[in-house]
Amino acid sequence: MDALQRRVIQEDMVQYKLFLIQTDGSSTQEIKSCLTDLLEEILAKVAPLLMQYIWQHQPFNLRYHPEKGGVPAHIGGSTQFGDNVEDEWFIVYLLQQITEAFPELAARVVDNDGEFILIEAADYLPKWLNPDTSENRVFLYRGELNILPCPSKSSSVGFKNDVVPSVTQALALLSTHPEACRANPKICSALRKRLQGYPQKIKAGLHRAHCFIPAGIATILKQRPDLVAPAVSAFYLRDPVDLQACRSFKTFPPETRVLTVVTFTRCLYAQLQQQQFTPDRRSGFTLPPRSQPQYKAHELGMKLAHGFEILCSKCRLPSSEPDAPVSCNPQWKGFIESLKKNGYFRGELEGSVRYRELTRSAENFFKQSVASTSSDLTPGEEVLQLLHSCPPFNLEELKKEESQLPQEDSDSWLDITAQDLEQLLQERSGGRADVGSQKSSSSTKQAQHDGDAEEKKKETEEDKEEEAAGYSLVAVSQGMKKFLNAMSSHEGAELPWSSSTQPFSFDPDSMTHTLDRLLGSKDEELDSDDLDDDDNDDDEDEEDVEEKEEDFTGHSEMNGTETLDSLKSYMDQMDQELMSTNIGQSFSQTNFNTAGLDNDTLLREEGPEETEEELQPLDLDINLIRNMLESLSCQDGLAGPASNLLQSLGLHLPPNSDPS
Repeated sequence: MDALQRRVIQEDMVQYKLFLIQTDGSSTQEIKSCLTDLLEEILAKVAPLLMQYIWQHQPFNLRYHPEKGGVPAHIGGSTQFGDNVEDEWFIVYLLQQITEAFPELAARVVDNDGEFILIEAADYLPKWLNPDTSENRVFLYRGELNILPCPSKSSSVGFKNDVVPSVTQALALLSTHPEACRANPKICSALRKRLQGYPQKIKAGLHRAHCFIPAGIATILKQRPDLVAPAVSAFYLRDPVDLQACRSFKTFPPETRVLTVVTFTRCLYAQLQQQQFTPDRRSGFTLPPRSQPQYKAHELGMKLAHGFEILCSKCRLPSSEPDAPVSCNPQWKGFIESLKKNGYFRGELEGSVRYRELTRSAENFFKQSVASTSSDLTPGEEVLQLLHSCPPFNLEELKKEESQLPQEDSDSWLDITAQDLEQLLQERSGGRADVGSQKSSSSTKQAQHDGDAEEKKKETEEDKEEEAAGYSLVAVSQGMKKFLNAMSSHEGAELPWSSSTQPFSFDPDSMTHTLDRLLGSKDEELDSDDLDDDDNDDDEDEEDVEEKEEDFTGHSEMNGTETLDSLKSYMDQMDQELMSTNIGQSFSQTNFNTAGLDNDTLLREEGPEETEEELQPLDLDINLIRNMLESLSCQDGLAGPASNLLQSLGLHLPPNSDPS
């Protein structure tokens, strides 16, 4: 059942569920009451984080779900994160915090790829764990990652890898044997590294920019900053039909534009900034020359206004009665008390400006997540509802606020150099040891400890030498040898840096017997086709048999040394013939140490002159490195077979500094 559910999860969507570890034979109504109370406490716990977060497409939401299809009653939800995968990992962080604060709960989280958490720790997973054996085995419990084990010789706890446990069975094992279910420390460390930086990462992922937008949009974003996300998505995914509504701005006339600060996520800002768009002349939006300092603010505001206009053009103002104040909701009192208990108001005096702002944010969150009164409204309907419920804006007051706007953030993070990209890739593959720089790094660090710390110039030189030593070409040759000599299973090649790699073993006798059966041995009987041969073959003369036996005996007594010499002469003749071909000229016969050579030296090195007197043996290492570097040069810094292979081996080489 769970496998079928996993298949129907749409792309870019994450599903999460929170289960009670122990129900103790409670009735359905008791379990529902317990989960409902926990739901209110959880929302109050995570509300301070969720109020300042801008979601790409859908927010984090929790609802009570009764027992269905063998899945126990739980609280959970789903979120479509769109192009911003960071939303998915923020949800994982929230679930980690929830299970840590509420130890009676265990969480499961999956997307269309399955147990995507395990992807971060793929280098440290046990061999038996794969997408087919991980169903209902991965949980977040007490803030840590737990993987239900397989029985082994040392412990009988767990389920066999060909058994898919039910959620109830998995929760029972997790409750009775929490230590045995705890994931390997390396796996937990990989997950913590991915979640490192939260909750400070929330503010770091925001970007404030100046925008010239219609006053109506500025008023709406003051009330609901999160509505910038659907507006950007509407503009980003626009089509010609959508742009027809933007020929005349009926909802947000461009004559009311004011300069204000809009808060985006970095993903939303990049989508809006990188779009090339020219507005329709009939729209009323005109852009100043690019040389003007406020050109970017005009361009961003124009694009954002188009997004809001597209949203509103697809819907009408809801005809329902205005919503009752949240204070009338019986859940509001408990919710606001939980916020006060968790320190949400940060000691602000009741009635102060900051207190009222925090209260308004809490009311908006309560409407969307707890009371869910606006869950059936589209983003466009919410915009129209806010536009008609807010008091009329004062254009002159908004103009006066332009001089008091805070400074916008720099968007230099959009520009990334090759070195920055290389550093990001190194950080992402930080768990893999750099094979090429292990020895040089250890020796250099030892020299730094023994040296004089006051000599800064020498330290700088040592750093440069360390970086150059990290590009040892000997490591390339050694890494390739280890990769080729490593034994792998039928599931694929094992990388030499993987500590969990175990050689693939087999029974030689069984293998020999199998080959004999496939190829047929000399002791086997003839098949029916051979029995149908001529009778003359069966009546072969004894003299012919004796002659064959004598020939066989004489052939077997041939001197082994003469055979090797003959084979060597054949090989020498073949080498002589191949030397005049393109294949022979592509190999280098020079035997020298590659440790002191760099990319440019190897690529410029010309092959030795051909001599017919004596052929030098090939140096396989130098030919391997030469061909590898030539392949890297042909890639022109792009991804290719050579760079992908070296990256998978943990080897890093600098770009070619000699374009010739």
